[in-house]
Amino acid sequence: MRLPANGYNPLKKNKMETKELSQLDRIERNSLLASKSVLTFDDVKLLTGLSGSYLYKLTAGRKVPHYRPNGKILYFDKCEIEQWMKQGKVKTVDELETDAATYVATGKHSRKGAAV
Repeated sequence: MRLPANGYNPLKKNKMETKELSQLDRIERNSLLASKSVLTFDDVKLLTGLSGSYLYKLTAGRKVPHYRPNGKILYFDKCEIEQWMKQGKVKTVDELETDAATYVATGKHSRKGAAV
């Protein structure tokens, strides 16, 4: 294919339009997701970045909070999913150093939520 002398490439423009439409679609999906409190399976995949097969495995193993009101379609509470995503927090270096200093000073572990 020979390009016109002005350098205009219709294929390049078409690729740019496709990319822009894809970005607009993603923005629209994220905007809709932000306004929902009850999520569908596809919404949770988008929110978490998990694959469908892995998310299904988690729901089948009852590892992720979900609802099945009619025994078929899965629904999720957005707040519960966000809380589930925040499980297993890894302490920062500063938090570990604070815990170490507390342990050296008092001889006791300081664990959040645990009685010391």
